Amino acid sequence: MQFHTLRASLHNEVHARPPEPVHVPVAVSHWVMWLDEAAKVRAQSHLKQLLDAHHISVDPKATHVRADLGAYRLRWEMHTEFVSLTVMRGLDGGQCDGPEGLPTAASAVPKDWLAGLPGECLCAMHVTAVDEGSTAIANAVRATLQESSLSGSSVAGGQAVVLADFALQADGFTHTLVLVKSLTPRRLGRLIQRLLEIETYRMAALMGLPVARESAALLSQGEVELADLASSIRSASVEHESDLLDRLTQLAAGIEGHYAATHSRFSASSAYFELVRQRIADLSEVRLDGMQSIKDFMDRRLSPAMNTCAWAMRRQQSLSERISRTSNLLRTRVEIEQQEGNQALLNTMNQRQGLQLKLQSTVEGLSVAAITYYMTGLVGYLAKGAKSLGWPLSPDLTMAASVPIVALGMWWFLRRLHRRLHMQAK
Repeated sequence: MQFHTLRASLHNEVHARPPEPVHVPVAVSHWVMWLDEAAKVRAQSHLKQLLDAHHISVDPKATHVRADLGAYRLRWEMHTEFVSLTVMRGLDGGQCDGPEGLPTAASAVPKDWLAGLPGECLCAMHVTAVDEGSTAIANAVRATLQESSLSGSSVAGGQAVVLADFALQADGFTHTLVLVKSLTPRRLGRLIQRLLEIETYRMAALMGLPVARESAALLSQGEVELADLASSIRSASVEHESDLLDRLTQLAAGIEGHYAATHSRFSASSAYFELVRQRIADLSEVRLDGMQSIKDFMDRRLSPAMNTCAWAMRRQQSLSERISRTSNLLRTRVEIEQQEGNQALLNTMNQRQGLQLKLQSTVEGLSVAAITYYMTGLVGYLAKGAKSLGWPLSPDLTMAASVPIVALGMWWFLRRLHRRLHMQAK
């Protein structure tokens, strides 16, 4: 049996990024680095530099790496537009060595290696998961959360509580607190992974918002210009139509170029937003009294931004379609005028052809007379020769008698020739 060359990779795709079992208490730090194509190559070599220091080998083409580096565990993932880095460490000793006395996993990673991460940091997040009875650590993290934007809910069937404010703290990270009641390590690992993915995809989805805002000015300018062109087309004379068509073509090229440059960004934002909604649905939230859920927060804060991106995409498509309709209208008008000009030209040509036929008929009459004259001359020479052989008529009389015969013969010959050519033309 011959297996498909992609069978193994496609089969293993569903197991590509499994969640890790996590034991409380634990601190997790997560970074998302936005990369271009050149930075992706540097990201892999940068990871290899860290793993080589711990004598850990890795496939140079790997897009997902998990490694236990002793003081902390590392998870590295290469995505289409970014690289995510997650480190976690246990807090069995109740360490609070981060900024403002908070327990973090980032403090265990070499600072010079973190500072050299390729790309631009789009997302940085701390997650602290403790047993609900660990009041010291929980209170330290809770104290940093802003009450004005605090979100919280009971998740995983009431077996854990998640608190987050989605606000940047003094260290540049967002902080999330997970109070665990009775979650198993594997389920806790899945919960933390979903929380990290919500923050990652939320920031990735928002990358389309600045593009949508920049597009608004260009689209408004294009709509004003299109309205001016449409008004000019109604009253434009024939000599100005080529200029209008040139302006309309330039406008269409500019809008289509902008659409091509931004369509992928808007499509990606829509896809990331859908992933956010899926991950929130996977949390199975139950609202806590007096507190908004994570879903409520995203619906109120993220949905308007995504609606702006969707509106910009629809506005681009609408403007492109309107330009196309206006362009077709102007081209139709130009084509009709060209057809009218062609019709007038054909009429002129038909008139000229009629004149040519009349002139040709006149010339043909003269041609018959000329040919008759020369043919009669030949008959005269024949009559002179025949006179010596006993021809009874004089040469002049013979020539006179041959004139009507030759003229009718030539007329009949030319008539027949014209008729044959006319039949062949049909």
